[in-house]
Amino acid sequence: MIRVASYNMRKAIGTDRRRNPERVIDVLCEIDAHVIALQEADRRFGERLSALPAHLLEEHSRYRPVPLPHRTGGIGWHGNAILVRDDVEITACEALHIPALEPRGAVLSEVRVGGDALRIVGMHLDLSGLWRRRQSRAILHRVDQGEPLPTVMMGDLNEWTAGGGCLRDFSHHFAFAPTGRSFHARRPVAALDRIMFRGLELADCGVHCSPMARKASDHLPIWADFASTG
Repeated sequence: MIRVASYNMRKAIGTDRRRNPERVIDVLCEIDAHVIALQEADRRFGERLSALPAHLLEEHSRYRPVPLPHRTGGIGWHGNAILVRDDVEITACEALHIPALEPRGAVLSEVRVGGDALRIVGMHLDLSGLWRRRQSRAILHRVDQGEPLPTVMMGDLNEWTAGGGCLRDFSHHFAFAPTGRSFHARRPVAALDRIMFRGLELADCGVHCSPMARKASDHLPIWADFASTG
């Protein structure tokens, strides 16, 4: 079984308004996914340092960040990062430039989980519906240019509608895992966070709503399990 997850960690600021990266790491360890896409993993201003320092990941978890070529003091690209567990091999990585009204991006990595080769895309789309659709089309264009691989795309799509906007664009090419509502962590009312896939068989999925997760960020993490083909 292959487990993936997506988590808008809100720069490690919890619902109690305290910045606590160790708490975020505890949530990641609870999920125990092979691959995790993070949003808001880096601070937005100044040197854009990571809100989840790599040394804490190394000391307190099995995870390491995918080494993106445009990374500076943070672990991501415009706050988007991909973490892999210590038993996952990274075979390729790329920071995706997408059209944006405000600083936004997406990240891509190809990994091997046991005998399975996968493409992973993490993203955090714009607040504007027009720009979200432009971003979704740019991401789909890039993915379709690559080698055919089972692919999982996930992140905070910022789409409040049930099936319109960028969701419609993505649905022409990918299936959605019905994970459920992930925002707001204290009282989830919207499925802003999504996991999309093709070339894989979905086994299970959901929202991780442990007591720790309800405090660590204003979003709850989402996860999906896929059957191994290797």
